[in-house]
Amino acid sequence: MSEHTILQPTTIVIFGATGDLAKRKLFPAFYNLYIDGRMPKGFNILALGRAENTDENFRNHIKENLESFSRRKVTLEDWAGFQAHIKYFQHQLDEENSYKNLYQKLEGFDKVYGTRGNRLFYLSIAPNFVSVISGHIKNTSIASNPKKDRIIIEKPFGHDKASAIELNDLLSQAFEEEQIYRIDHYLGKETVQNILAFRFGNSIFEPLWNHRHIESVQITVAEEVGVETRAAFYEQTGALRDMIQNHLLQILCMVSMEPPVSLESSEIRDRKVDVLKSIRRISPDKVDHYAVRGQYGKGTVNGVPEKGYRQEEGVAPDSNTETFVAIKFYLDNERWQNTPFYVRTGKKMKEKHSYITIQFKPLPHNTFSESSQLLSANRLIINIQPQMDIRLQFMAKKPGLSLELKPVEMIFDNFACQNDTPEAYETLLLEALLGDLTLFMRSDQVEEAWDVMKTIQETWEKTKDSSFPNYEAGSWGPEDSNALVERQGHKWV
Repeated sequence: MSEHTILQPTTIVIFGATGDLAKRKLFPAFYNLYIDGRMPKGFNILALGRAENTDENFRNHIKENLESFSRRKVTLEDWAGFQAHIKYFQHQLDEENSYKNLYQKLEGFDKVYGTRGNRLFYLSIAPNFVSVISGHIKNTSIASNPKKDRIIIEKPFGHDKASAIELNDLLSQAFEEEQIYRIDHYLGKETVQNILAFRFGNSIFEPLWNHRHIESVQITVAEEVGVETRAAFYEQTGALRDMIQNHLLQILCMVSMEPPVSLESSEIRDRKVDVLKSIRRISPDKVDHYAVRGQYGKGTVNGVPEKGYRQEEGVAPDSNTETFVAIKFYLDNERWQNTPFYVRTGKKMKEKHSYITIQFKPLPHNTFSESSQLLSANRLIINIQPQMDIRLQFMAKKPGLSLELKPVEMIFDNFACQNDTPEAYETLLLEALLGDLTLFMRSDQVEEAWDVMKTIQETWEKTKDSSFPNYEAGSWGPEDSNALVERQGHKWV
């Protein structure tokens, strides 16, 4: 969505600059944007941390991480230019004086710029610090210009609808809505963005994009890894909050939204809210019918024995936390009436694979009905990761003298067009620098998404699942997830 635009001088303030997200994603993203000539001509990255440190030591730390996590090789010339823009700043998150000193630092950068520069605050910190930081930012007026100052908030944005509303109210006291960028890195992925172009840029697909021609939609985000070092976080979150409420619902919105009048951020976000409002809410007594939860036990992933979730360090031996979720949704609107949307996500699955499957309805009349040949369903498969492609599956005549059909594919391969594709965080950070909110969530989007999850979340919290663990590591999840789709004659693709 971004074009080569001359960006105003900008100071980027990273809270939690010594943390894992900053070293793996943020600094590599800014480095690659710098190489591509997409950073402002005048910019500084102010890295905040609690410990005493020097610019030189911190820059060396960043260089080591770039060599591990940057998609591009770190060259001496590029690094020399980039590192000059990084400044370390010792800062205590809960001390007013630290924010007063930060204000002076920002004023100093503005004097060098010769103008009041833009300010981008990235909160790469635990959610419980958001209120503390936003309060101090308000009190010291370091983000008082709605046209120039922006704040990026990482997920999880609340832990339920009530807490999301509370957090939105809190942020609104310090920032205008146009300043708040609630980030979901899935919306920065190349193939997810391509959904808009694919749907609304082609006359051969949009007329078919409705319940009259589409039988079902599947969205899968499967991970091979377990909780790794995130057990403390995951025990309080689970797959429903960690993945479904944000990533998968956002993808569902991209797939099912009505055509926007324009590509203005407010228009696209309005259409997404419309989708979330149209999702049929699941009553408490129907949760077991529409939703399946699971927890992985011992198993084998890629030939390697793996322990179960309850054996992971930091996990309670009787944990009721779900590591797998599958849900069937319906959208109560004219376009999608009675079309099931199946979503699933899980850890320690058979393979790492995120994809969307659009399955078209069978022909009303099969010309080949007297033949022994079976016609495979027409499908459109959008692979998000690790593959990045769009595949249209259809039937065609097999070469030869007889009229024999076989399934074939037409493939758009993103890597074939550009093998050095920008990372999702590069896209999102550039959009934030440009002031484009299209790929970020609005307050009402977040609240509606939590509302969709509300009864499932409350029902599962009240009821312990006695079947846990109910799927082996290295499988495709619990058997009940297959029954969820088979009730309507479907199968997971």
